[in-house]
Amino acid sequence: MKAGGVASVGECMLELSGGRDDNWRMGHAGDTFNTLWAIRALTSDTTPADYVSAFGDDPFSGQQKDFFAKHGIGTAASPVIPGRRPGLYAITLTGAERSFTYWRADSAARLLADDERELQKSLHNRELIYFSGITLAILEDAARETFFSVLHDVRREGSRIAFDPNYRPRLWSSPEAARVAFETALGSSDIALPTFPDEAALYDDADPEATARRIRQAGVGEIVVKNGSEPTLLSSEGKETSIPALHVETPVDTTGAGDSFNGAYLAARLAGDAPETAARRAHRVAAAVIQVYGALAPFEVLRQAFEAT
Repeated sequence: MKAGGVASVGECMLELSGGRDDNWRMGHAGDTFNTLWAIRALTSDTTPADYVSAFGDDPFSGQQKDFFAKHGIGTAASPVIPGRRPGLYAITLTGAERSFTYWRADSAARLLADDERELQKSLHNRELIYFSGITLAILEDAARETFFSVLHDVRREGSRIAFDPNYRPRLWSSPEAARVAFETALGSSDIALPTFPDEAALYDDADPEATARRIRQAGVGEIVVKNGSEPTLLSSEGKETSIPALHVETPVDTTGAGDSFNGAYLAARLAGDAPETAARRAHRVAAAVIQVYGALAPFEVLRQAFEAT
């Protein structure tokens, strides 16, 4: 592995969860951070893992970076933006299903690609770079173009790029804007990790096979179409394989399951596993994650599931 290791790009927010009797727990989470959390848990401590974003100069931003460092996660050359702060969201649960309320208008992460030189420094010489549709959605148009330019450069230098479209309609001005951004992203990606219901909502895909076919046509060679508790469709090396999810009788909290699947899949691929083996390990990790509360399962929970036979 290259000295630069792994970088995940996006927005890590303050998470309020478990609001029983008005007693809320505060944590740190966000789709790309949740994925990096799993990668950090499932790769060697000697593998650098950096969360590339932008941070405020407030106490909560400082606490967030301290939390990262405590768990072996750096922030590379991510800028500090005076007057900005982290975004915030609250999770409410109905059974094991969750809904979210967000406060993120002045999030520092929205400015993560404003300084091209610093972003280039953060992403240079990585073995793997991961980002999502939410990463793209929070950026202004010019910053998004800067991000794509840097991504193109580092991919040309040999970095492998992984992308989860993770379509969230409320973050986009229109479905057309999302499709344009996603098509550009897919054109710069080696691995795609879409979720079928999201793709059906944005593209009217009839089934996971249609999603995989469309993304192959965009030039992506390795595609993993997640579909909740239904089988995952893997498209790689010219063939498609259906890989069953693991049934969990009484899930506790589905928050972060797909993100953890992504992290486990990418960690397994970094370790040299074949795509099918990586997907099966990822299903084990996702099944473990939905049996604990919150987006970030303890490292030991992730490791035990990843190494189970």
